[in-house]
Amino acid sequence: MPSRSCANLLDLVAGDDFPASPGRTTPRLPRVMTLPGSAFDDQFTADICPRRIVVSHRLPLRASPDPTSPFNGISFSFDTDTVAYQVRAGLTVPVIHVGVLPDTSTPIDPAIHEELSQYLFSHFSCLPVFVPNELHTRFYHGFCKHYLWPLLHYLLPLTSSSGLQFDRSLYRSYLSANKLYADRITEILNPDDDFVWIHDYHLLALPTFLRKRYPRVKLGFFLHSPFPSSEIFRTIPVRDDLLRALLNVDLVGFHTFDYARHFLSACSRLLGLGYQSKRGYIEVEYYGRIVTVKILPTGIDMDQLRSVVTSPETVRKVKELTERYKDCTLFLGVDDMDLFKGIGLKFLAMEQLLEQKPELRGKVVLVQITNPARSQGKDIQEVQEEARSISKRINTRFGQPGYEPIVHIEQPVSTQEKIAYYAVAECCVVNAIRDGLNRIPYIYTVCRQESPALETIPKKKSVLVVSEFIGCSPSLSGAIRVNPWNLESVSEAMNLALTMSDTEKQLRHEKHYKYISSHDVTYWTRSFDQDLQRACKDHMSKRCWGIGFGMSFRVVALGPYFRKLSIEHVVQAYRRSCNRLILLDYDGTIIPQGSINKAPSKDVLSILNGLCEDPKNVVFVVSGRGKDELSHWFAPCKKLGISAEHGYFTRLSRDSQWESGKSIVDFEWKKITEPVMSRYMETTDGSYIEHKESALVWHHQDADPDFSSWQAKELLDHLESVLANEPVVVKRGQHIVEVNPQGISKGVVVENLLSTMVGTDKAPDFILCIGDDRSDEDMFEAISSLQNKNNCSSASNAEVFACTVGKKPSMARYYLDDTVDVMKMLQGLANASVPHRHKVEFPFTVSFEGSV
Repeated sequence: MPSRSCANLLDLVAGDDFPASPGRTTPRLPRVMTLPGSAFDDQFTADICPRRIVVSHRLPLRASPDPTSPFNGISFSFDTDTVAYQVRAGLTVPVIHVGVLPDTSTPIDPAIHEELSQYLFSHFSCLPVFVPNELHTRFYHGFCKHYLWPLLHYLLPLTSSSGLQFDRSLYRSYLSANKLYADRITEILNPDDDFVWIHDYHLLALPTFLRKRYPRVKLGFFLHSPFPSSEIFRTIPVRDDLLRALLNVDLVGFHTFDYARHFLSACSRLLGLGYQSKRGYIEVEYYGRIVTVKILPTGIDMDQLRSVVTSPETVRKVKELTERYKDCTLFLGVDDMDLFKGIGLKFLAMEQLLEQKPELRGKVVLVQITNPARSQGKDIQEVQEEARSISKRINTRFGQPGYEPIVHIEQPVSTQEKIAYYAVAECCVVNAIRDGLNRIPYIYTVCRQESPALETIPKKKSVLVVSEFIGCSPSLSGAIRVNPWNLESVSEAMNLALTMSDTEKQLRHEKHYKYISSHDVTYWTRSFDQDLQRACKDHMSKRCWGIGFGMSFRVVALGPYFRKLSIEHVVQAYRRSCNRLILLDYDGTIIPQGSINKAPSKDVLSILNGLCEDPKNVVFVVSGRGKDELSHWFAPCKKLGISAEHGYFTRLSRDSQWESGKSIVDFEWKKITEPVMSRYMETTDGSYIEHKESALVWHHQDADPDFSSWQAKELLDHLESVLANEPVVVKRGQHIVEVNPQGISKGVVVENLLSTMVGTDKAPDFILCIGDDRSDEDMFEAISSLQNKNNCSSASNAEVFACTVGKKPSMARYYLDDTVDVMKMLQGLANASVPHRHKVEFPFTVSFEGSV
C-alpha cells in the first residue's frame, strides 16, 4: 500500500542540498508492493498490520556464485548471523529490510536493478538501496570507516598524515548516501502506521531526511558502536548535524549506560538540552517532542546457535579438536581484524604469561581466529603485520616440536568449526581496547553449555577474561575484567583462569548463562519494539511544524490547541474591552535571556508608558528580580505596577509603597541556608549566590553543565533535608536552586489581582499574560483556575491570552517566538490605546497584608 502522503510533495521538502537518486527525477510510489506473490500482498496491509521497516547498511543477505541465476550469476540467501535478520525472531508483524546488497565479485548490472528489487522483495522482503560504487566507497570506506568509526572508538585524528582527518567532501558523500536510503524507504513507507528501525552509525543522518519528509514518522535508532565522551564527540566539525539527527528519532538505543550518559552529556553541552528520568524512562525534550533513551545490550539468537552447536558437523569438529589439544588447555580469541580488537596486546600478554610461568610452556595454547577486515587501508595492514610479527616471535621463543603457543588462524573458518573451538576452549579472552558490544563472550558461554559433545563433563563451566572497555562487560558480572593495556593484569587474569577451582568456574558460568539465555536477541527486539510503540503513541494528537534548513531541520510538536498568538486578533479583542489586565514577566519576555545589559531600553519604557496611560489598563511587571533593581529600572514608568521577588513585594505604581504578601516572616532560615549554598558555590566553579530580601538563589548557568546539574540536585536534596521544619519552599528552576517563603509565587500575585478586580466590580474582560520560564507557569495556571470558578463568572467571560515565549510545552494556549515578537505585540496594543494626558488613578486597591 502506498503512503498516504502525497508523493509530489516530497521534492518540496527534500531540498536541493543533495543529489537525487541516479536515474530518477521524482519519487515514485512502490510498484514492488503490488507484485503478485509479494510477501505482504493481500494477506497483510499497512492498515491492518503495521509493519517494521528495518534499515541497516547492508541487507541481511549472502551472495553466492550461481551460473543459473539471472542476476549476473549470483544467488541470494539470508545471512542468519546478522542482527538485522535476527530481529525477525522477536517480531510478530511483517518486517521489510532496507540496505545495500552484500559484496559481490562482480557488480550488478544497473539494467536489472528493477527486476532484482522485485525479486528480493517478493522472496526475502528486502528492498535494496543502489548506491553507485564510487559514492559507496567514499561513504563507507571513506567517511564511515576511516573517520567516523575510529572517532566513535576514541581515536582522534591528531595529525594530517594519519589519514583520519575530517573531509568535507566525504561528509557530503555520507549525506548523499543517507538520502538514497531515505528515497528508497519513501517508496514503501506508510508514515501513519509503519515503524522504522534504523541500525548503527552508517545511517546517523537518515532520521533527519525522514523526519523532514514525514513529521510524524515513527522512528527508532539503535547505535551498535560506542558513543564517545562529549569531549571526543565535540571534535567532529559536523557534531551538531549528527546530534540533531539522533534527536529526530522517537527512541534512541544504546548498549550501556556509559554510552547513553555520553549522549546525554553531548546534548547538554552542545545543544543546552536537559533530560529527566520519568517512571524508569530517560527522556530528552526537544522542541516539544520527547526523545526516549533506551539502554539494553543486544543478545544472541539462542535457537539459531543451538541448531549449529548440536549439528553433526559441529559435534565431529569438537571431537577432532578435543583429540588435537588433549594435552593442552585452550585459550580462545575470536576477533575482527581492526585497530581496536587488541590482538597484538593479547599476544604480548600470552608471552608474559609463558615468561613468568615456565611450567605452562607446552601446556597452554592461545588459538586466535581473526575474521577478515571490514575496511581497507594502511592501518589494517599495519595491524595484520604487527599481529603476525608478534605471534611469530613468541612461537619461535617458546615453541617446541609439535607445540606452538599461539595458533593464529587468518583464513576463513566455517561456522561449525568456529563453534567447535568455542565449545572446546577452557577460557575465552576478549581483549578489545574499545568495542560497542562484542557478543563473543555470549556465544562462548552458550556453546560451553549446549554442546552435546561435552555431555560427558558432569558440570559445565567456562571462564571469561574481558576488557572493561567493551559493551558486554557490565552484563557479565562473573567475568574477570581487565585493562587490555596492562599486560601484567591480563597475564594474571589468564593465569587465574587456569588456577580457579572448578566450583567457582561453574558458578560464574551458570550466572552468565542465566543472563544470556533470558536476555537473548528476541528479548532485546521485543523490548525495543514495545518502547518504540510507547514513544510514538501520542504522535497523532500533536500539531507539528518543521523548522530549520539542511541538517539543522527539526520538528516542533505542540498540543492541538497551542498556537501562535496573532497580533491582529489580540488588538481587536483589546479594542472591544473596557477593563484590561496585562501581566508581563521580565527576563526572557521583555528582555532577551542572553542580553548582557539587563536594563530596559528607551523603546521598552516608551511602550510600557503608552500602555499605562490608557485608563482601561492595569499593567504589571511580575518578576523574580529584587524590588530595588526593578524600581531603578522602571523609574520613568509612573503608572506601572511591579511585583518583585516572585510576588513577595508588590507596588501599584511608582508613587505607591511596596507591600508585602506576608505580614510576619521569620528569616532565621537564611542562617541555615546560606552556609549550605556557600559550600556548593565554593565547589562549583562559575556558580554564585544571589541575596534577595525574601529569598536566596544559587545560580549555576555559567558552570559546567553536567557537574552543576549534579550539584544542583544534591543541593536541592540537602536543603530540603535541613529546611524540612522551616516555613519555606525549595525550588529548582532553570539553572537555579531557590529558597522562598511558603505561599509566595507569581500565581498568588495573579490570584490577588483577579480576585480584587472581580470583587470591586472591575472584573477584567481582557487578560494578557506573557512569560517564558517555569515560574510563569504559575501565572498561567492561576488564570485558568480562576476562570473556572463559579463565583468569577465575569472573569470567566474575559478574553484571555496566556502566552509563553518560545515553542515549547506550556499551560499557556499561545506562544510568541521571542522577545522581538513580544515587543511587537505590546507596541500594537499601545498604538491601539487612546492617549490620555490627565492623571488617572487605579480603579481599585489590591489587598496585601503588610507595608514595607
